[in-house]
Amino acid sequence: MFDGKWRTAVDRRTKPVGQALVKSRVTPNQLTLFGVVMSVGGAVAIGSGHLVWGVVSLFACGLPDLFDGPLAKATGRASVQGAFLDSVADRVSDGFLFGGVAWYLASRHGPHAAILAMAVLGATMLVSYVRAKAEALGLSAKGGLMERAERFIALGLALVFSPAMVVLLWVMLGLTLVTAIGRFWTVWQQAPGPALPSERHRTSTIVAWRERHAEGGPSRWRQRQHEEMSTRVGRFASKAREGRVPRHQVAGSRWASSGPKGEGGARRERPRLDGIRSRRASGRRPGRSSAA
Repeated sequence: MFDGKWRTAVDRRTKPVGQALVKSRVTPNQLTLFGVVMSVGGAVAIGSGHLVWGVVSLFACGLPDLFDGPLAKATGRASVQGAFLDSVADRVSDGFLFGGVAWYLASRHGPHAAILAMAVLGATMLVSYVRAKAEALGLSAKGGLMERAERFIALGLALVFSPAMVVLLWVMLGLTLVTAIGRFWTVWQQAPGPALPSERHRTSTIVAWRERHAEGGPSRWRQRQHEEMSTRVGRFASKAREGRVPRHQVAGSRWASSGPKGEGGARRERPRLDGIRSRRASGRRPGRSSAA
């Protein structure tokens, strides 16, 4: 939801900050790793029960993740390596933070409550995996109710309102699962399904034709059709010359005007053909009387 509605506005606001950080000689990778270190401190603070310091560490962990992208663009260091490091660092930070929450719940509410924090962590990993796999396949899987920014806000509220932490984590788990299912459905609709046998045959035929056409030679089908037509025309011409073809067929062919025999046949055949057409127009069959 954050990426779809406010990402452009936030990037416009953080762009001057990234340009200002250029003077500090801090690299984007260093900023990303600093966020991971702060997540470790936040996990220790949350697990030991110092929830206020946990909120501060959570805030300090989110800022580097917000500014490393604008800094990379401002310094011209945006690369695939940086994007990969940023993605892995986000997953590591989530693991540390929810590990601290599980530690806190196990010490305050028993070991069963710690499973809730691990379930939320597993759901967040599923959301990230669906997006990563979709982008690897050339598809899009952004959006949802509980992306990373929303998870940070929800986790901060759970730390501030610690008596209701379990309830807030249950809500967070439900919204995260809804996000994962929504992304899965989005990718499922974008991805092409298996082709039917007829479609596969048609596709393979088209591909083969295009390959032959690209090579500059005629297709086999066109060659076969040309050979069959040449054979039929040759047989018909030989039969017409020998007089073994009915006159009405010769009269309508291109050999009708090739010589006196064809012209005479056409003149003798025309009255009979006119009579057949007139009887068909009146509803009578040729060769039968109207009484029949």
